[in-house]
Amino acid sequence: MADAPQGPREVNREEARKMIDEGAQLIDVRADHEWEVGRIAGATHVPLPELPQRLDEIDQDRPVVLYCRGGNRSSMATDALAEAGYDAAKLSEGIVGWSGEDLPLEPEGGYVADSGEASAILQAQKKPSHS
Repeated sequence: MADAPQGPREVNREEARKMIDEGAQLIDVRADHEWEVGRIAGATHVPLPELPQRLDEIDQDRPVVLYCRGGNRSSMATDALAEAGYDAAKLSEGIVGWSGEDLPLEPEGGYVADSGEASAILQAQKKPSHS
């Protein structure tokens, strides 16, 4: 019997940069507000909840590197794309690790949004308002 899968394929920052230089697509699966305040240059924004409806925007003939803040959402996205036949890998440590190495973010002065900020916004969107 074959070994069980070990989870999504992961690449470090150096491997990701090499893949992107060689034509891989870079996909940011974070929420809108996270994307707006800081992102890796050259990335395409496809929030995780929209991924199934937007697969046609991702070229299946080119490798894909996915990232989120720290790795949870990109793990889910990488698994989903791999199951759909894509050559997909997640960026180890996400954008947090990227910015920690002083690698550039867009726009100028961009930063990594706090995960608590993301959680708070998601929770606010889910709760019906009781006035």
